[in-house]
Amino acid sequence: MTAAASEEAELKLELAPESAAFLESSSLLPGDPQIVQQYAVYFDTPAHDLSKAGLSLRVRRNGEERIQTVKADGPAAGMFIRPEWERPVPGDEPIIDHTTPILALLGTNPAAIGPVFIVENERRLWRGEGVEITLDRGRIVAGNRETSILEMELELKEGNAATLFAMARRIAEVAPVRIGVSSKAERGFRLMGPAASATKAGRVPLERDMTVADSFRLIANACLRHFRLNEALVLESRDEAALHQARVAIRRLRSALVLFKKLFSDETPRRFNAELRWLAAELGKARDLDVLAGHAEPGPFLDRILTARDEAYEAVGEVLDSARTRRLMLDLAEWIATGDWLCSEECRDLREMPAREFAAVVLERFRRKVKKGGKRLKKLDDHSRHELRKTAKKLRYAADFFSALFPEKRERRRRKHFVSALEDLQDRLGALNDLVGAPELLARLGLSDAPEAAGIVAGGRKADLVDAADEAYETFVDAKRFWR
Repeated sequence: MTAAASEEAELKLELAPESAAFLESSSLLPGDPQIVQQYAVYFDTPAHDLSKAGLSLRVRRNGEERIQTVKADGPAAGMFIRPEWERPVPGDEPIIDHTTPILALLGTNPAAIGPVFIVENERRLWRGEGVEITLDRGRIVAGNRETSILEMELELKEGNAATLFAMARRIAEVAPVRIGVSSKAERGFRLMGPAASATKAGRVPLERDMTVADSFRLIANACLRHFRLNEALVLESRDEAALHQARVAIRRLRSALVLFKKLFSDETPRRFNAELRWLAAELGKARDLDVLAGHAEPGPFLDRILTARDEAYEAVGEVLDSARTRRLMLDLAEWIATGDWLCSEECRDLREMPAREFAAVVLERFRRKVKKGGKRLKKLDDHSRHELRKTAKKLRYAADFFSALFPEKRERRRRKHFVSALEDLQDRLGALNDLVGAPELLARLGLSDAPEAAGIVAGGRKADLVDAADEAYETFVDAKRFWR
């Protein structure tokens, strides 16, 4: 029997053990579950060629039955829609043939594939109206390392994506849940790598024949995923780099809402932007203290800052654990997947416009804004320089978002120089912003009169930073545009 190609649409939810137990004892889940003990072996080459290509290969044992599954496990956030190829196999080894993309990827060397990690799992399964609900408890084991699994999956059997989100909201009313962004395959490969650390924004896999709507959906989901991966680490370990990346993810998503604003005909993006601004500000209270601590020498002055930072991280944990934040992420995931922006007649032409054409227009517009805003930079007041910095960030994120749409060698070379000049300008303006904000932060901590405070807010240093920013601006203006 050959592999059957199909498309899976599912929504992942992460939850705590007490939430899982509460849900099982509630009347929300329909009837008694079917309980299945699962044991799966995931396969790849020693160089992880399948994973790098966005594919996963497993053989799962359910009793005496063996099912081989190949999935296109591209990065997702909340809503996973991915092709899969499934077939029964006689034993625990996979069958590699032309019915899946693997043979084409590996060419003449399919024998290089071997087991890389296992997943042991107890699955409880309920079948609702149009949705199959599963609760998975288990572990992933790679060598002498392992991590636990506790997640729900809502798989669409009938209807549309709104059906999945309606069920997710019913679950969220009963017990706290978070949008899931990682497949078991992704978690297994992460387990095989270095210890968990902050996740930087990755390249968004846009393609030249994509529409504007397709590109926005990919970009917005990438931002949501970027946030969730770092949020988890902040909650677990108060990781300073993860907090910074969580804030970067929020800024990137807010920028995407601005860059694509003509795609939306209602006020929903404004509401999301306001909520994201609130979340960024709450996380920023701890981030500001991280930055301030980096300028202080060991001693009582630093100790005061670190005490305040500990309190700020406690507050960050409460904010991230709040119903408001969890609801915001679920709302965003649903709107990206099923929002009215996908069917508005008013914006139809723009939705169907080629993404590359749209990207060039957006990049040109924001470059003009940065160029105009930075003229006579030395004479700008602090507020104007701060506004210039925010515009430069939007341009930088746009250059990142749309990079895959300009893949030619000349375009890549120009983009490298353009982004380097833009980054330098951002860094100089960012240093100025930190310096300008320091007095207010020190006053809030009651440290304005400390001797160490004078070195942080020195006026002479500000003049040097303004000169450096002005020089960086001139270099940016001279950088060639990669989209022309």
